[in-house]
Amino acid sequence: MKLLTFSHEGQKSIGFLLERENIVIDLSEAYQQVFEGIPPEWFFNMKSLISGGKGAMKLLYEVVREVERNFQEFKAYRQQEITFYPPVENPEKIYLLAVNYRAHGEETGTKPPDEPYLFTKFNNALTGHNRPVIIPKGNHKVDHEIELAVIIGKAGKYVEKTKAMDYVFGYTILNDISFRDRQLPPRGQFGHSWVHGKGMDTAAPMGPYIVTKDEIENPYLLKLQLRVNDEIRQEAYAEDMIHKIDEIVEYITQGITLTPGDIISTGTPPGVALSTGKYLKEGDVVDAEISGIGVLRNFIIKEDE
Repeated sequence: MKLLTFSHEGQKSIGFLLERENIVIDLSEAYQQVFEGIPPEWFFNMKSLISGGKGAMKLLYEVVREVERNFQEFKAYRQQEITFYPPVENPEKIYLLAVNYRAHGEETGTKPPDEPYLFTKFNNALTGHNRPVIIPKGNHKVDHEIELAVIIGKAGKYVEKTKAMDYVFGYTILNDISFRDRQLPPRGQFGHSWVHGKGMDTAAPMGPYIVTKDEIENPYLLKLQLRVNDEIRQEAYAEDMIHKIDEIVEYITQGITLTPGDIISTGTPPGVALSTGKYLKEGDVVDAEISGIGVLRNFIIKEDE
């Protein structure tokens, strides 16, 4: 199942992609048509849907089956006529891994950590598919980092590695936009500047969909590819991760409770501009593609001086 948050003519909704017809169905509208009643709160917000657990998903699949049987009878939207939002808006936590692909560490001259090394972004950084990424005033070294992001499906603390995948709801694409001239000032006693270097507005494009875990049997077989103006800049398979998803979940939950809708972005493969010198510039079109999920497209613009 491919789930998304979108709006049409200003009305924000959550929905699903009917792939065989390449159309988007509004979940709450479809529920009303199938059951002739008021939709539950689960069907108005992605975090609510995820938090609803097995009950919410059972009802979701009932609606989907009815739509698949007679899709011509349901209101549908073409992807070209909707506005995409981050699939999960306002997550409680956004974690990202640094140097979780060995080749990325080699290209940047960084020794991979022995255990997961995490930093965070905040909701101001989130933006959706087909949206602009803004180069802030005074920034010139803007970098791309395609990443497979994990969406947490239920609350957990001190989660054992052997049970960690039970806490995964699904997967999406995240582009960890990095502002290297802010992130990497001359090294002082405090090291990198993570807040401005990673966390400025629109620095975490995400989407276009969440693909539920049941549709991706082995996430490590997924291929990641990032293109700038159709030129391939990054390409690798998720199996090249050093610290795998189960290990990451176990590590984070030592003293921290993960909650439904939390995001864990699992690190980027090699090919970043920090290594190649090909930084993003105004007018660039960035396509971050992961097999089985889709293509996250963003446009690079400069903030007004």
